[in-house]
Amino acid sequence: MTPLFASLMRRLGETLSRYLSRPHHRHGVAAPTDPRRLLACLRPGDVLLVEGQTRISVAIKYLTQSTWSHAALYVGAAGGAVDGQGRPRCFVEADLREGVRLVGVAEYAGLHCRICRPVGLDAAEIDALIGYALARVGHRYDLKNVIDLARYLLPTPPVPTGWRRRMLALGSGDPTRAICSTLIAQAFQAVHYPILPIVEAVPANDPLCPDCRREILHVRHHSLFAPRDFDVSPYFAVVKPTLDAGFDPHALTWQPEPETVGA
Repeated sequence: MTPLFASLMRRLGETLSRYLSRPHHRHGVAAPTDPRRLLACLRPGDVLLVEGQTRISVAIKYLTQSTWSHAALYVGAAGGAVDGQGRPRCFVEADLREGVRLVGVAEYAGLHCRICRPVGLDAAEIDALIGYALARVGHRYDLKNVIDLARYLLPTPPVPTGWRRRMLALGSGDPTRAICSTLIAQAFQAVHYPILPIVEAVPANDPLCPDCRREILHVRHHSLFAPRDFDVSPYFAVVKPTLDAGFDPHALTWQPEPETVGA
């Protein structure tokens, strides 16, 4: 590829990424999350799932048949960065235009979010998980690969169900071109924590139990992970900030129902 052609493709890619990153009109957001409550119950290593509102978010939700279109990793104070107002940038995420970056909780204000928490990792493994993600801050997606971007121009691409997950794989597979859940999946695989592994039952080779079988886990390729996989994984606990803060249904104020005429 000549430098001129590469430059042209990159400009076209930047134009497509701007278009795909624009908000897509929709009628409200289901249960937007309170940022203060969100921060109060997060722990380093938690995965934050987000129901995005951009054009590419609509396509991802359609392809995965899920509420969630984006994922970020909570790293707490390990990020060591603050925004212009002094608030900590405590999430690592992969953005289509900006690449892998650190952002604050304000990035998700007004959006529907869910916390997925890995269970059983010790402090050293959490540090290794976060370190893997932080080491990739600054990596960017190669925007000259316009064919990969163009697949998201249709919010609901007419493809068979079996092909939809394959359409999520963005880029050439270069680890410096991570996008969304791919980056987080790689981080968990680096510490051998399961998300949705392929399970194979094999003979247990136990002479006392010839019919016994044991499970062997196979690593699924990171490019095939979607945000919803952290939600449906049996190895992540779902944490809801409203309940974690001590929900009391008796403290709610309800609008009185109007009296029925003629009752």
